[in-house]
Amino acid sequence: MATCESVVKVSDAVDEINDPGAAPYGNFINYYTFNPPENRLGLIPATLLRDLGYGEHQPTLVLDVGCNSGELSVAFYKHLVQKPESEDDTGPDGTKVHLLGFDLDESLIQRAQQTNPLPRSISFIPLDITEHNDQLHDYLNQHDCPHFHLCLCLAVTMWVHLNHGDSGLLQLLSRLASISQHVLLEAQPWKCYRSAARRLRKLGRSDFDHFKTLKIRGNISDHAREHLEKHCNMKLIQSFGSTAWDRELLLFKRNVTEAH
Repeated sequence: MATCESVVKVSDAVDEINDPGAAPYGNFINYYTFNPPENRLGLIPATLLRDLGYGEHQPTLVLDVGCNSGELSVAFYKHLVQKPESEDDTGPDGTKVHLLGFDLDESLIQRAQQTNPLPRSISFIPLDITEHNDQLHDYLNQHDCPHFHLCLCLAVTMWVHLNHGDSGLLQLLSRLASISQHVLLEAQPWKCYRSAARRLRKLGRSDFDHFKTLKIRGNISDHAREHLEKHCNMKLIQSFGSTAWDRELLLFKRNVTEAH
């Protein structure tokens, strides 16, 4: 099983070859060469949308937070919709499925847009969700839907936490919960925080501004779950196990009382 320590060695090698700096926001330029989509997709059933009740011909909207260059977004879409060679955006039950991916790195989004094989179904936009999310509401309005049916937040929480502190992490979770019916969360464990900070120092950079003052430490998945369940009216409904990097994939659902 890969750990953050082994991942550090791989990603350090990538840094040396491609010189992306320390990627302080997680915006590695070749991220999927050392963490390919299969690391997550092998744990997620292809029937997930149907299992969640999205199969009665209504439009289904998926949001991918921090999508990097889009490889996982496309692979996830093909995995769920099961039409790998088609431009048709109709899922296995006749459901119209659309995916929106965003990342704060405009160069990564440009790559995602240029290599997108399903532009009628998948869209990519540059966006820093810690600053604003008007574009997300515009997308929902465009599709005449009050929320995203499924939000993917995979290996994003640590970067927001390190750069924006405890309040930034909690605000991210609250914001995603407010616009999503389901949230699939993969939070980096605390050992990855230490590795990320060490990599910055190794490359001659100063520590993350908030690293030493963070109060939320230890089991980050548990902290995220507590916040989502106590303050965002969501409930953990399933764990898909842990990835090869020893990170849990947790699925949350908005309680019925707040469903639209």
